[in-house]
Amino acid sequence: QVQLVESGGGLVQTGGSLRLSCRASAPTFSMYTMSWFRQAPGKEREFVAAISWLVGSTYYADSVKGRFTISRENAKNTVYLQMNSLKPEDTALYYCAAKYRGHVYYTEGYDYWGQGTQVSVSS
Repeated sequence: QVQLVESGGGLVQTGGSLRLSCRASAPTFSMYTMSWFRQAPGKEREFVAAISWLVGSTYYADSVKGRFTISRENAKNTVYLQMNSLKPEDTALYYCAAKYRGHVYYTEGYDYWGQGTQVSVSS
């Protein structure tokens, strides 16, 4: 069983930045593809970014490409999401998810989820 705990959310103005963190309990963290998803009120959950196990390949939703950066630090069992140039439409609950040896481009089938951290962007 893998437990994921997100942190780093908050309230920021348009154009601001935040860095989200997700710490995993998995002893073999490096074997998991990690992703960030988000869900805004009244909307379905959507994929944001992923980083693969082993080589650390990355994949982004078009809506965040060029503004968000996903990274991981295997020694700390942690994945990050650096969010720059934030917009009001980025307001959502952001979830971290893990998939054992998952393909980075396949955004379904995640086995483990965190509780989420709220990001709010004011206009």
